[in-house]
Parts: sequence; structure tokens; C-alpha cells
Amino acid sequence: MSDTYIQSLLAERIGGRTYGKSTAIYKFEKIKRAKRAALTANPTAEIIDMGVGEPDEMAFPEVVEKLYEEARNPANRGYADNGDAQLKESAARYMERVCAVPGINPETEVLHSIGSKAALSILPAVLINPGDYVLMTTPGYPVFGTHAKYYGGLVHNLPLTDANNFLPDLESIPADILKKAKVLVINYPNNPTGVSATPEFFAKVVKFARENNIVVIHDAAYAALVFEGKPLSFLATPGAKEVGLELHSTSKTFNMTGWRCGFVVGNELLVKAYGDVKDNTDSGQFLAIQHAAAYCFQHPEITEKIAAKYSRRMAALVHVLNQAGFNAKKPRGSFFLYVKSPTAAVKKDGARISFKTAEDVSQWLITEKLISTVPWDDAGAYLRFSVTFVAKNQEDEKRVLAEISQRLGDVKFEF
Repeated sequence: MSDTYIQSLLAERIGGRTYGKSTAIYKFEKIKRAKRAALTANPTAEIIDMGVGEPDEMAFPEVVEKLYEEARNPANRGYADNGDAQLKESAARYMERVCAVPGINPETEVLHSIGSKAALSILPAVLINPGDYVLMTTPGYPVFGTHAKYYGGLVHNLPLTDANNFLPDLESIPADILKKAKVLVINYPNNPTGVSATPEFFAKVVKFARENNIVVIHDAAYAALVFEGKPLSFLATPGAKEVGLELHSTSKTFNMTGWRCGFVVGNELLVKAYGDVKDNTDSGQFLAIQHAAAYCFQHPEITEKIAAKYSRRMAALVHVLNQAGFNAKKPRGSFFLYVKSPTAAVKKDGARISFKTAEDVSQWLITEKLISTVPWDDAGAYLRFSVTFVAKNQEDEKRVLAEISQRLGDVKFEF
């Protein structure tokens, strides 16, 4: 099919005249295709999906009931714009009760988001001019960096490596880049590594931001999914509110990915600027959903029950993978387990399958073992396993994990 004039009008930020002509296949599309092929080849078999990055259960019944109640209220029918007081007040109480961050002003320091992804796509418009640098961790969630590039910004990637406990090495940033850097985006507990930050690291980040006039955006989508102790908020660090924002969401913490609701909290000027740009971006999330989210933030015991399930599954998965030869360690939070990818698998008959990348391993696991994972080759070769696999109950969890053990039991992995 020949190009039409439309092709010549497409923005350069998405490829311009070359848009849609690349033959490269996105990693997650490769995973989807491999799963479809595996199902076609094994139509009666069970694919164990440990690659999915969202909860495996619905929102709790009481939350659904709250949504139903609020959706029937005529007062909630119209444009929500930047929301009403319910979510903001609930969020401020949540920050104090759950995250140990007292004194948040619900009128000026909190604003709702249509999920963290939407906030991460809006905030670059607040901060980025052409030539400005964003400091991003890799592997990681790329949305802020993608939109920064749309505005002419540049991205400097900070690799997350085992040698640095999967925390970014802030001292590694070249001086000429640091001089042009405006924003540092971090995410802990981290996707994909599952690693949690420490108070010492957050204190270092605040000091770094002050010394270099940098804004910090902490994506705290998994912050409350901790297996022991209390969630660690970046804003609990002395001085953090002076340098940045934190993003919270109901998606992972309350099994509400499709509901698209969360909040941005922190520096008053940044919250105001986010609100002004947001006001020209969307018309707000349906108030019934905002009010249901407010209910959730008033009931953190819901998240505690979800986290307890993930903790149980994580401990069992670590055991299964270590039996198979991996060096898996239970993280302190999130639902992700990040393990070094093997370089080969040796079958009992001596046949040896070599792997050059984590993607090779992931494709082999779905094709040969019907186990879906997510590969990461950004900073070393690693596999991400998620404990959000589908299981009806605890007994079914045990069955799924035993099935994984059985499927991996006929090979020896080399690392």
C-alpha cells in the first residue's frame, strides 16, 4: 500500500514518515504471540502466566458496593475536573496513617490522577523544555521519559544492577548531563526488580536533588504492598516535600487496575502546576470512582490482606525456583520476583540448550514449559516472575506452584 499525504503529516516524535514501517516487535507483543502459539500447539494444556503485571483478583466486594452506591448518586454524574474534597481528604489521612507523612494539606498538596500512568504522562509538560534531561532508571517504566522526549527532552538511563542493590548510582551521572538534568524519576518497591528502597537511599536522593536543583518524582504504585513492617514513603524523608512529588494508585494496592484512580501528593507548587496542565488534558475521573478510591484509602487493611497473599505466594515461588537451580531471594514488597537469567538448560538426556539473552530464556519457557515470564536485558539478563498468577484459592496456589516445579524438574540450568 502506497503512502498517502497523511504519512507526511505525522509528527516526528512518533516517527513521522517512517511511522508504522518498522519491523521490530515490542517485547510484550512477542510474549503475547508466543503464548498464542503455545496454546495453539497445546490446546488442552494450562499456560501458567507469571508475566502479568496486574492483580489476579477483582476489587473487594465492599469496594464494588461503594462504587454502585456512588454511581447511583445524581450529584456524581457530571464532569469531575480536578475532583472534589473526598479523595483529597482521604489521601491526606492515608499519607499520615499508612505512610507516616503527617501534615499534608488536602486542598493544596494533593490532587487525583486517572492512575499513575496518566500522571506520569502529564508531569513532563509541567517541567520539560527542549534540551532538558530526565534521569530514569533502567529497567523501568518508561512513560515519563517517553513524554519528556515528546517535548524535546532527553533521557539519561541509570542502570539498576545487583552490584548496587538495584538502586541507581547517582554518582555515575556525567557532569555535563547533570548540569542539564531537571527531573529524577524513581519507583520503589521497584518494577521489575521488586527491590525496596531504604530511608538512607531516600535521604541521599533528597540531598542530591537539593544540591543539583532537581525535581524528584517517586512512583509509589507498589509502596503499600510490603511483606513486613510499614510502607516506606519518599515523602517521609526530611525535606522530600520541598523537592518532589509522590504518586499513589489504587491499581495494585486495591486490585483496581481498570478503575484508573490515584493521587499526586507533595510539593504545593508542583501539585498546582500538575493540576493546571491536567485541567487542559482531561475532565477528571468519574466521581463515583474517586469516592470508591477514597473509601479504599480509608481501609488500608484491604491492602494488608492482598500483601499477605502475595507474601505467601512469593515465599513458595522462591522455594520452587531455588530447587530448580535459580538464586531467588524473596523481596520485601511488590508482586515481582527478579532473578538472573540462565545461560543454558541441560536436559536429562544430555541435550544442551544455550541462551544468549533473557528473551531467549523467556521464549523457551513459554514454548517448551508453558510458563510465561517477562525478560529484561537492559542491565544484565534477568527474568521477572509475577505472583499474580491465577489460582482459585490457597490449595490451587499449591497446585500451580507444584506444576511449575514439575515442569522445571527435568532440566538443569546453568548460570
